[in-house]
Amino acid sequence: MMENIYNYLKLSDSLFSSGMPTPEQISSIAENGVQIVINLATSKSEGWIPDEKELVEAQNIAYYAIPVDWENPITDDLNKFSAIMDKHHREKILVHCQANYRATGFIALYRFNRLGWSEQNAFKDLRKIWNPAEYPIWQKFIEKSLRAQS
Repeated sequence: MMENIYNYLKLSDSLFSSGMPTPEQISSIAENGVQIVINLATSKSEGWIPDEKELVEAQNIAYYAIPVDWENPITDDLNKFSAIMDKHHREKILVHCQANYRATGFIALYRFNRLGWSEQNAFKDLRKIWNPAEYPIWQKFIEKSLRAQS
């Protein structure tokens, strides 16, 4: 079951986020009708699946990898993510990383920057999983990304 993926969140009927799925959980992603997987983890992330792209695509799911360096998130990665989200906004999407920190962070910024959500609503799901104030690099990145849009 997709709900068993580490730190899984159902954000809407068509958007889900989670930590790293196991190879065995990839079939459950397809069973849930997910059409797009966006992986924000890097090859250094715990639980990294070297052949994730092949496993996901074998389920007829489109796969995107944007390796976001936890120690150095950059605007270019957020822009790539936003472009993929824009392109596939009518499809069922799973965004994952190692622990659902990067994923909820990028989704919150996407909701604020691209969808016009209020900051409070955009970050509500993120706060279910983590607090950026505990990670100064991410707090700074989020503040910079929010300011860039205002």
